[in-house]
Amino acid sequence: MRLDSVEPRIGAFVHIARDAAIAAAAESDARWCSGQPLSPIDGMPIGIKDIIETEDMPTGQGSPLWAGFETRRDSASVQALRDAGCIILGKTVTTEYAASEPLMPARNPHDPARTAGGSSAGSAAAVGAGILPAALGSQVVGSTLRPASYCGCVGYKPTYGALNRGGSFDHLTQSCVGVLAATPDDAWAVAMAIASRVGGDPGYPGLDGPLTIPPAIAPRRLAFLETAGWPKASEGARAAMAGARKRLAELGITVVSRGDSPAIETFERTIAEAGPVTFQIGDWEWRWPLGSYARRDGLSEPLRRRLASGMAMTAADYRRALRRRQEIRDEYAQAATSFDGFVLLGATGAAPVGLSWTGDPAINVPASLLGTPAISLPLLSDEGMPLGLQIIGRSDQDAALMAIADWVWHHYASDH
Repeated sequence: MRLDSVEPRIGAFVHIARDAAIAAAAESDARWCSGQPLSPIDGMPIGIKDIIETEDMPTGQGSPLWAGFETRRDSASVQALRDAGCIILGKTVTTEYAASEPLMPARNPHDPARTAGGSSAGSAAAVGAGILPAALGSQVVGSTLRPASYCGCVGYKPTYGALNRGGSFDHLTQSCVGVLAATPDDAWAVAMAIASRVGGDPGYPGLDGPLTIPPAIAPRRLAFLETAGWPKASEGARAAMAGARKRLAELGITVVSRGDSPAIETFERTIAEAGPVTFQIGDWEWRWPLGSYARRDGLSEPLRRRLASGMAMTAADYRRALRRRQEIRDEYAQAATSFDGFVLLGATGAAPVGLSWTGDPAINVPASLLGTPAISLPLLSDEGMPLGLQIIGRSDQDAALMAIADWVWHHYASDH
């Protein structure tokens, strides 16, 4: 069993429900044999990031303060996946409160000396190692896209609010449920299994589209974005991106960059603010619950510093940051009318060596700030390690982005 042979080397899980998974697999087999599967992904084994509630397993949030804590209910997403016949194999490693500190780090499946990435690291590692075809993560800054890039799997961050995150300990206004998967088909099927059963966040229309991946569509015109992460990108990552642009051109796709378009140049200067604006908003929103955890001596020193940063802000500071975020989103919406999508690196380079740092999110944060759908495809490499090709779409047009991503997925390496 691949779980037993690989998991001890990478540490992707904090809890494995082996007996329940075996029983669920038998039930799924019976449904398929009788011609009555519950969904196209009935029987798919799935991992759940350990900030997302499961009725039969603890939800520890990557913190010793919450070790063994059980809510005895499923989150909206887990309830939907069980109703679709999925097999919930276990809970995957996350950082402290899904923030930045890897107190129980997962290792990269392609090189255990390297990090598996940010707070969805365990999910990405399990999929990248071939233990699972899909797992749930989440993203506020870059915690779905960056681990996917590092671990060599697909990472799908939907439009903000598109998947119901009820029962998940991630209240921040840029947070959304993400899917780590072996293929775009798997990522879309898992997302739609959730959306079709429990919808999006309350007050949001939810992910819309067919239950299986939309027909692939070739993009005609893409915009290449450097973002504030480009100066931090490794030499190998830059070379990989140059190769990707060449390959896309060979496939008949026009790729426009800041040097070709004044509109892109203007937007590049604007989106360079994505990191500072995101962290300012996040610091204010982290005043709770970090303030409560701090009183119980339940915070690492880095998160204490983050709490202090939030406590130094005023409500007026927060409102200004929100206004600036909306201005950036409006500018993006205008720029996006001229392109089928925006293409950029999935991370600034290969997964860093060591387990104390989960890597730089600078190239991932734009999609989070914008609230738009984004996907990282494991098509590039750096230092002999996986590197993602990221594509960003338009808000509430996730199906269109997935159709483009699936076309790129199937054509990028063919006859090449």
